[in-house]
Amino acid sequence: MIKTFIVFCLSILVNASLYSQPKQTEITDVFNNVAKEVEISGKVIDKDTKEPLVYATVAFFSRAENKIITGGITDDNGNFNIKVKSGTYDISIEYISFKTQTIENKNVSADENLGTIALELDFASLGEVEIIAERTTVEIKLDKKIYNVGKDLTVSGGNVSDVLDNVPSVSVDAEGNVALRGNDNVRILINGKPSGLVGLNSTEALKQLPAESIERVEVITSPSARYEAEGTAGILNIILRRSKLLGLNGAITANVGNPDAAGISGNINYRTGNVNIFNTTSYRYRESEGIWNNDVKYNDINTPDLNEQRNWTDIGKGFNTNTGLEWYINDSASLTSSIVYSVNDNDDNSTNNLIQFNKITGVTSTSVRLDPEREEDKTIQYSLNFTKDFNDSGHKLTFDFQYEDSKEDEFSFINEDGIDTEFVATLEEDTKVLLQSDYTLPVGEMSQIEIGFRGNFSDRFTDYEVELADPITGDFVLDTNLSNLFNFKQHIMAVYTQFGSKIGSFSYLLGLRLENTRTTLDQPTSGDFNKKNQTGLFPTANFSYELSDTESISLGYNRRLRRPRGFMLNPFPSRSSLTNVFQGNPDLDPAYSDRFEIGYLNRLGKITLNSSVYYGYSTDVFSFVSRDTGETVIVNNEVFPVIQRGPINLATDKRLGFELNVNYNPTRKWRVNTDFNLFNLKREGEFNGIDLGSDVLTWTARLTNKLTLPLGIDWQTNMNYRGPSSDAQNDRKARFITNMALSKDLFNDQASLAFNVRDVFDTGVFKNRITADTFIADQEIQFRGGRTLNLAFTYRFNQQKQRERNRSFNGDGGDMEM
Repeated sequence: MIKTFIVFCLSILVNASLYSQPKQTEITDVFNNVAKEVEISGKVIDKDTKEPLVYATVAFFSRAENKIITGGITDDNGNFNIKVKSGTYDISIEYISFKTQTIENKNVSADENLGTIALELDFASLGEVEIIAERTTVEIKLDKKIYNVGKDLTVSGGNVSDVLDNVPSVSVDAEGNVALRGNDNVRILINGKPSGLVGLNSTEALKQLPAESIERVEVITSPSARYEAEGTAGILNIILRRSKLLGLNGAITANVGNPDAAGISGNINYRTGNVNIFNTTSYRYRESEGIWNNDVKYNDINTPDLNEQRNWTDIGKGFNTNTGLEWYINDSASLTSSIVYSVNDNDDNSTNNLIQFNKITGVTSTSVRLDPEREEDKTIQYSLNFTKDFNDSGHKLTFDFQYEDSKEDEFSFINEDGIDTEFVATLEEDTKVLLQSDYTLPVGEMSQIEIGFRGNFSDRFTDYEVELADPITGDFVLDTNLSNLFNFKQHIMAVYTQFGSKIGSFSYLLGLRLENTRTTLDQPTSGDFNKKNQTGLFPTANFSYELSDTESISLGYNRRLRRPRGFMLNPFPSRSSLTNVFQGNPDLDPAYSDRFEIGYLNRLGKITLNSSVYYGYSTDVFSFVSRDTGETVIVNNEVFPVIQRGPINLATDKRLGFELNVNYNPTRKWRVNTDFNLFNLKREGEFNGIDLGSDVLTWTARLTNKLTLPLGIDWQTNMNYRGPSSDAQNDRKARFITNMALSKDLFNDQASLAFNVRDVFDTGVFKNRITADTFIADQEIQFRGGRTLNLAFTYRFNQQKQRERNRSFNGDGGDMEM
């Protein structure tokens, strides 16, 4: 594999070198014109503050060859010094959030100093970006917050789940499920689209994807009509790293950790002329220990209490690679193609101790259930993107095509008290096709209209097999009462339009989206077949008013939905244990939500306040309900009821919340960021005549403190608190976690060494009490076995740390930071 990779990189360099060689006629022209290498210098500053602009881009474009010939960036003092062949060029000077300045048809024939070039702020892009101040880990824009992963030391050597658990407004529970503002219906995208990097099981995939591969996470709480309507909580858009700097550059990161963990990841990028080749590859190995305790006390005195104590060691191995090529066809059109390949293996060796207590006799008995499970995931995804810019005013056309094939196989041999009793296999395959096109047309100087189409076509096949050991022969025999096949198809087609404008200090964006969803449920095992065809309208509206240069208010409305996933609809029961059964509901309908949000932003010197009040009203809300099936199972000669858990359209939800984000930068070496979220959830609904409504008030808080110590050592501490919450059946306890990290740059900022500790005080235990009509269960769950340590080393070549973190070479203004 290593040799193949080296040969691949060398072939890229050789081909690129051949590609960049001048043709014979060009050589003749150069000779006739007596071309020579000259040196062009100058300085780039901020027109208003007169401060130098560090890492501004200077590019030399040849109209004759229709491509960029060479370029460079400014140093810490804003100076540049670039060598170029004599000739005539358009010289462009760019810096994010500033207007690009171009010196057209510049005849370069001798060494020349262009003097001081002053760039002014681009106020058109500022209509989208609400804050411009000293850079920090959080950016705030009109409709979203952006979390810059590259500056968070506590996730170095970690995975995407670690990253998301540190993002403001986002939380990750004990099972890796992601929630936004306490709502777990979050749409997760990669680079703005569904991705094979997430695959069939997003929870496991996010644990395998390394944090170093992520540039930023966009938290979109008020999506416009351009985004799909899925996700009543909002959208998390994970942007992967990709450099567009000229020449060859990249970085590699290696890490080791305790409990046993190791990984290596790297990105390489080569750009010459109008071609950009990129690759990101990673391999991860991690061992983690966990506990799951479930203490059940039944109301019936004749039913023994049952305590399940499960301990496991999870060994995860994952390989991910993303290779692509960008072809800049001309100065206004580009074509990007990429291939994602992901292989993840997971071995989960769990021991389940079942302790029974007979309330009448006082006798205690114990049985041991071993459940070694192996999971194999493979995903391959092909994508193609075409972008055409008709002019500099935003007139643009894009087209996306994506094909994805994912497979997930799980195998489990179950052993009861030393005897093999059961074999369970779950085989899943999912194919997805995405077609999308967006067209943006400026109307006048401050308005634009946008239209688009999107088609998502997903087909999933699930084969669930259960084999039970014959008590006499010991042979495994397929149990047709427990095994089943399930085919699930979901085809979504959508069209949308939206119009935005800015009138003085007031700006708005109005949109309407139409989505049609067709689902097919086919279960050959039982003969069940079900089709549904549903169409819905989803309006959106976003308004913003600038009270002053430092103060603004915003108002947003959007209608969203939550579609049931395939496993929620499968009516065939599957067992996580003998006494607990999960069963889907084929009659489950989508849940709809109307959401309102009012935001207020104010910059007070070194303090930035960003607050919002939000309200959501949801109908046909999903809820997972536990109930006694009336069936029983015998364990150690004791009879236990079988508890079934599954989803229903239970209720209507009313969610009212307040969120406050405070950024404080007392000095350039000290940054403090806090996030506070308080919300009330009122649920109304009943099941089988039992009121399952609830009214709960809970809150979450985060504090991130980053300080540069002497000797250039960065010290960062993250503290996360999640308040208690409850509903009709669950009473979840509060949780507090502290993470800490130290980092030091080496070799003139070409390398970094980072050490971090997650869950410093070993307090990351999830505790919950479930109260049902026939039993009470107390649960404790802890993943990774508590405290973890990690040491990561990063080396960059032709890619300075500041350049990588502070800006990207795309000139679209979309990466502006606070």
